[in-house]
Amino acid sequence: MSEHIVEITEANAQALLIEESFKRPVLIDFWADWCGPCKSLMPILEKLCNEFNGAFLLAKVNADEQQMIAGQFGVRSLPTVMLMKDGQPVDGFAGAQAEPQVRELLEKYLPKPWDLQFNQAKALIEEQNFKEALPLLQQAHKDSSAQANISIALADAQIELKRLSDAEDILKSVKMVDQDAEYQNVLAKLELAQAAGKIPEIEALEAELKAKPEDKETSYQLAVQYSQHNYYAESLALLYKILQSDLNFKDGEAKKIYTDVLAILGKGDPLAVEYQRKMYTLLY
Repeated sequence: MSEHIVEITEANAQALLIEESFKRPVLIDFWADWCGPCKSLMPILEKLCNEFNGAFLLAKVNADEQQMIAGQFGVRSLPTVMLMKDGQPVDGFAGAQAEPQVRELLEKYLPKPWDLQFNQAKALIEEQNFKEALPLLQQAHKDSSAQANISIALADAQIELKRLSDAEDILKSVKMVDQDAEYQNVLAKLELAQAAGKIPEIEALEAELKAKPEDKETSYQLAVQYSQHNYYAESLALLYKILQSDLNFKDGEAKKIYTDVLAILGKGDPLAVEYQRKMYTLLY
């Protein structure tokens, strides 16, 4: 039997039915040996429990042997299934149900994959580890179809990592109705970061490049400055443009800095993945 499937007795009922439900949902299955529908339902519940891999606890109560527990929960027929959350029954059904109906009930209360990613990211952010939090937030943002609270957290992490243009794009995508106090805080943080400006060397090179947009030497010098001050997206964009026209620019130095920036970002970073693919198209 899986560690996420338990038999309930009076000795463990309080701990497993009530206290455990504050940590994760507990699905209680009241059954009996003589009950035919119980025997058809139980494999469905066990299959889903194994599939969800610990997202909920399946608690099996033999109603004949544990009559006091069945009575306390007001069980009148078998099978009866109840879903416990935070110490209270929140949903359930009586009688056998097909797998799609049971799955639908569970999915209303179980955390979504992006919730788990978001929680992992928040734990990393508490440790000021924005670099490792970023890919988790980006994946959660994608999987949740840009859920507002995830979008705001993603923008905040991007600001910390000096990806100001990315943060601005994300914040612009948040709907007006979702622009709460946290959104306003992150927006103010972005505006302060933008107002602080870049260092003089970068500003001077940006002005020079604006006047001579096709000057590879200026582009290269600006890309170097960007990379040294953690403006990785901007650096890679300039370097890629240079490498498109001259793969061996400055005796390979442009390509070396390009690969160095990819290494700093790490293999799982979506920005790194994007520019690794672009480099691949240039090489092959």
